[in-house]
Amino acid sequence: MPAPVRVPSSAGRGGPLRPGLPRLRTVLTVAGTALVVQRALRRRIRRSPLWPLPALEQPISGRGREAARRSARANGLDGAQPAPGRPATLRLRVAERTEVADGVVALRLEGERLPVWEPGAHLDLVLPSGAVRQYSLCGEPADAVRADGASYTLAVRLIEDGRGGSREAHEVLRAGMTVEVRGPRNRFPLEDCHAYLFVAGGIGITPILPMVRQAEAEGVPWRLVYAGRSRASMPFLAEVEKLAGGGAGGAGGERLTVVAEDVDGRPDLAAALADAPPHAAVYCCGPEPLMDAVADLLPDGPAGLTLHTERFAPTATGPAAAGCADGASDDVAFAVELRRTGRTVTVPAGTSVLRAIREQALPDLAYSCEEGFCGTCQQRVLAGEVDHRDALLTDAERDDSLLICVSRAKRGSGLVLDL
Repeated sequence: MPAPVRVPSSAGRGGPLRPGLPRLRTVLTVAGTALVVQRALRRRIRRSPLWPLPALEQPISGRGREAARRSARANGLDGAQPAPGRPATLRLRVAERTEVADGVVALRLEGERLPVWEPGAHLDLVLPSGAVRQYSLCGEPADAVRADGASYTLAVRLIEDGRGGSREAHEVLRAGMTVEVRGPRNRFPLEDCHAYLFVAGGIGITPILPMVRQAEAEGVPWRLVYAGRSRASMPFLAEVEKLAGGGAGGAGGERLTVVAEDVDGRPDLAAALADAPPHAAVYCCGPEPLMDAVADLLPDGPAGLTLHTERFAPTATGPAAAGCADGASDDVAFAVELRRTGRTVTVPAGTSVLRAIREQALPDLAYSCEEGFCGTCQQRVLAGEVDHRDALLTDAERDDSLLICVSRAKRGSGLVLDL
């Protein structure tokens, strides 16, 4: 910052009247100093959006706030949010369908005035049959605001023994068709950190890839362990190797480890975690055994590692499964007041809150998995005690919200929801 300029006494009140050059020089100097300070503060705040404020119990990313404002403006909402239980709904055209790996197709969906998104976000894709599935956005966030054609990109792996959504996406969706999407929503945000370790298994690369791009663009040190059944089955492998500075042979220096299990066996996760910098953020997405293994090994790694995962399938031993096993036979009827709607519905024993509300009051209320892991039906609780049976919400979120597809009121209690 330039040193303060000393104004000659002749330029002050007590001096004789002289031409305004000294005062003009002072004004210009002060203005220049203010501009330098403003730019310095802007860079400082960009690195740490909350600085110099004290930490919040639930930090809010300044970058995320700005993204939300841009998203609202892009949708003509001027800061308004979608109605409770109704995420933004868009109708998009399938502009391109590309096979990016064995059994994996990428879909580029075009539209106008698309909401912006950040790494980790996903869309609810409404398939022609009416089935709803969640898929991570894996393109460039800037594509959502391109003047020559705004778009989202997602990738779908064919799951032979799945619920049928991936097969429908593969066999039915074609270029030129129109589909409905909801979102984007982000339950897997990339938090600011001094270093990242990314672990991706197969199609789990889709939310991780935009994170790697952002870390690279911001100059934050990162390392990626990318595993798959074979190289041919691993989507976006060539781009990952290019980001890491490697070539077609999979070389990526110290930043990338590619593990094709048909050749290399299973990844050495213990070694990857041991090499992570202390207090780094570990982001993992992929098959359940992979994420469980990383979670089990994390305490043996360097101090301060924090684990972030995303699941699009319920865990067999998670809260949802435990709640259903322990309490389903003991369910009783209870009442739910919908404060905004002005209705009270009765939830019979053996019926979910979601189903009761849709049947008795709000037939268009959004939902998807009905198993307590996707978060589509999360609602705010204004009063009542909740028997949480989901596999998703944090302890903080459970203080004032629930997933109405699986959770219920505790025996002897009713609920009041912000619906």
